Amino acid sequence: MTEALLAALFVFVLASFIGFEVINKIPPTLHTPLMSGSNAISGIAVLGAIVAAGAKDTSVSVILGLIAVVLATVNVVGGFLVTDRMLQMFKKKEIKA
Repeated sequence: MTEALLAALFVFVLASFIGFEVINKIPPTLHTPLMSGSNAISGIAVLGAIVAAGAKDTSVSVILGLIAVVLATVNVVGGFLVTDRMLQMFKKKEIKA
């Protein structure tokens, strides 16, 4: 393992633990606003994936960029669907006469 790969792996593991602890401490009433914020971040990931797919250095980078575009788009769409479903829970039900 190279030193750079080891450092990147260390940062990933540390970020995973910190993220897990932060998510567990969030009350349920804040999940919807945080979901909207994470959708914005995922939108940035889509743009980065498009840039990666557009660089025609090698065919492998284009294929990996295309996979990244698809997965980031699925993440954004899924996030918006979950947010919409959570917001539907707060709407008042109409009483039919």
